[in-house]
Amino acid sequence: MRTALFHKSRTITVVGQPRRLLATASTATAQHQASRAERQQPFYAGEPAGPSVKTAIPGPRSKELAKDLDTVFDTRALNMLTDYSRSSGNYIADADGNMLLDVYAQIASIPVGYNNSALAKAASSREMVSSIINRPALGNFPPHDWAEVLRSGILKAAPKGLDNVFTAMAGSDANETAFKAAFMYRRQLERGGRDVEFTPEEIESVMSNKGPGASQLSILSFKTGFHGRLFGSLSTTRSKPIHKLDIPAFDWPQATFPQLKYPLEEHAAENAAAEQASVDEVEHLIKSWHLPPAAIIVEPIQSEGGDNHASPDFFRKLREVTRRHGVLMIVDEVQTGVGATGRFWAHDHWNLQDPPDMVTFSKKAQAAGYYYRMPELRPNKPYRQFNTWMGDPARALLFRAIVDEIERLDLVNNTAKVGAYLYGQLEQLSKMHPDHFQNLRGKGQGTFIAFDSPKRDEFLVKAKSLGVNIGGSGATAVRLRPMLILRESHADILVDVLDKIARSF
Repeated sequence: MRTALFHKSRTITVVGQPRRLLATASTATAQHQASRAERQQPFYAGEPAGPSVKTAIPGPRSKELAKDLDTVFDTRALNMLTDYSRSSGNYIADADGNMLLDVYAQIASIPVGYNNSALAKAASSREMVSSIINRPALGNFPPHDWAEVLRSGILKAAPKGLDNVFTAMAGSDANETAFKAAFMYRRQLERGGRDVEFTPEEIESVMSNKGPGASQLSILSFKTGFHGRLFGSLSTTRSKPIHKLDIPAFDWPQATFPQLKYPLEEHAAENAAAEQASVDEVEHLIKSWHLPPAAIIVEPIQSEGGDNHASPDFFRKLREVTRRHGVLMIVDEVQTGVGATGRFWAHDHWNLQDPPDMVTFSKKAQAAGYYYRMPELRPNKPYRQFNTWMGDPARALLFRAIVDEIERLDLVNNTAKVGAYLYGQLEQLSKMHPDHFQNLRGKGQGTFIAFDSPKRDEFLVKAKSLGVNIGGSGATAVRLRPMLILRESHADILVDVLDKIARSF
């Protein structure tokens, strides 16, 4: 927008007003420079000026501590031992005094930076202390102000059209409880409504895990998708064998997620065909699978399976199919939600006329659960959707503070702008080093950006040695998962390190 304004001020001549036009151009330039300077500044004081690497990673102290930890805790998935007392803003510290720019953010789970002062204030409140030391069994003994806590935080951030919430413990739990809601809703419809009682045969047979009480339904998911590691969610996870080996699984259907080719503009016809084929496959499975799907679950961007994208048109068609066949649509926003894509919820990019039936959340929310649109998705009897904790008021209070901070600093808009800037820089890198920045994707999706590298694992190790903590997904993808407080100055540091890595091969 600023470029267009500046262009007009230079080329359009209005008789009698040349000085005003020149002033407009000058003002636009000054505003651009001021805006650029602002976008370079960290949101919070006290953040390191840049990375600092003093030892190899892991260093001697980290190795010593890891060896000790391994005697009581499985450390085989260890990335780095972290000194959280020294971590600040966008920077993560380790036990050896190394300070790294963190664009992985605890697997996309830190929204507003390490040791955020606003969250520290919320954590030290009397309300928070009470929630921690008097943790309630929410289904039976909710706090007297629980409705207000939900309305001022979790529900304040609710996706459009979904004004109910079921709180849960983690992302896998959120998805599994959403599955349960879908199954109970489907069987409720088949019986004839909420007020129809269970039959004696259903009540008796279900205790043997068979008969009319054990409904023969399924959840349809997508190949290369990830929805968690608990039993039900694991049956819908299709990304890596290591997650599923040796674990009994339900016989549930999987459809092919579109595998887009990049650059998108050069493969428009092929990609459109791949998306239509996927939609057709979903419809075929809904109509033919021997265990009828009560719902489909889909990620806006397949995050663990390799950062796989699809167009808004694909998701709109998917929604049409689910509505046509009376199948619920669950959107898994555990990793994509809370501002990461330049919208608060990634599915906002789709411009759906008909919202999803359920949206699951966790990670950056620091809480978990699912939003839902229809009161009928609340089971017809108490204790059907229930556990001791049913979420955590302390985490709901933290999410409220996160939402307030995002709103105060306009962090979703910041992520969209910084993401556009970062993507432009990465486009230049991909032209300079095409072998190491393949299939760059995530344009217009905030900082939810990824690319493929044939030497991905070595790429990640080198990044750490140069002061950047970064992650991977799928077999070859390098994925960016920075915090919402990433600025252009941080993006510049990241791009410089990525350039050095590519040059080192």
